[in-house]
Amino acid sequence: MAETPAPNLRFDGGCPDCGTREITLPGKLPDVGDDFDWRVRDFDGFRRFMLEELAARFPERRRWTSADMEVVLVEQLAAVLDQLSDMLDRASAEAFLETARRPSSVRRLLKMIGFDAANEAGLADEKLEALWSREPHQMEVARLAGPRSIHRQRRLVTLGDYTQQLEDHPLVLRAHAWSAWSGSWTTHHVAVILSGNLNLDDLNPAIATRAPALRLEIDAFLRARGLTATAWAHDPSARALLRAFLDATRMAAQEVRLVDAERIPVTMALSIRVDADYFQSEIRGAIAQTLGHDPGGLFAPGALRFGEDLHASDLFERLLALDGVETVCLNRFKRMGHRHPDRADSGRIALTGIEVAICDNDPNQPRRGNYTLKLHGGIRG
Repeated sequence: MAETPAPNLRFDGGCPDCGTREITLPGKLPDVGDDFDWRVRDFDGFRRFMLEELAARFPERRRWTSADMEVVLVEQLAAVLDQLSDMLDRASAEAFLETARRPSSVRRLLKMIGFDAANEAGLADEKLEALWSREPHQMEVARLAGPRSIHRQRRLVTLGDYTQQLEDHPLVLRAHAWSAWSGSWTTHHVAVILSGNLNLDDLNPAIATRAPALRLEIDAFLRARGLTATAWAHDPSARALLRAFLDATRMAAQEVRLVDAERIPVTMALSIRVDADYFQSEIRGAIAQTLGHDPGGLFAPGALRFGEDLHASDLFERLLALDGVETVCLNRFKRMGHRHPDRADSGRIALTGIEVAICDNDPNQPRRGNYTLKLHGGIRG
């Protein structure tokens, strides 16, 4: 480093005892410039930068080794800076939802944007953080769900809001909203198709019988939106369940009326040729499932939209896709009732508004649509 300057003795006047000592100090060190690379974040970067600075300030020093005291001090300082840099990075990361790692930080940041992850999961804060520590993927799910929640409209303002948010309700498969002038004010009407073929005025026992897990889904749906839990002890009907949700989220003084979908029963007559290697009973069962009202069937609740025309081509596509079905002939295709014409030739039953085609083919409920089936070929039995 800098050397100690040597003194110089001067004797003025010829007297050997009257001398003065003069010392020439070294030149001033260069000012510290603003050439620090603020992107340096680790031990190697800090060490390299300080050694380069020393080499630039003292060019007469040609050799630097790890045993030099200056290098030891540089490495000690670089280690401390590396630790401080890591602490700074961690502290900065915990301030942002995208980079936070600690469960407590993620929960706190989510709560700042109005998303209570503990309430959503039905757990206390400490239990939720313990769960996230054991299962980090659960925290990632909440990290994504929080920002999404604030970008969604939770109030019912437009007709689109009524349709979208009612379809989010576990009880509703399809919804269709429209407005009409009542003579004094505008009334919103909402038609719904409910899960399990329920009607709006079906009582709670019917809901519990057909969908045992539905109560839990409805409670979770309301809890996620910060709404009052359902009073299941009062055995509310499906209409009461949806009315409570509408009243909590609709605009003040906005009248809303709930109606069931207008179910239009259809009747069909089908003639099908079966492959020689298939039993007719197997084909009959497969057709019943394909055209049934259970999940996956053509007439399952919610499979058809409001006012969606029923096309014979959809029948052909589904039936011909079954193994063992060679040909399909449609002999009758119409709405139920003598006043409605047969549409087998045109292959289209037109529907409008809140009409939805149904065909339960249930002998105990003939008014809910039916079809006749004639099978040719195949193996009897």
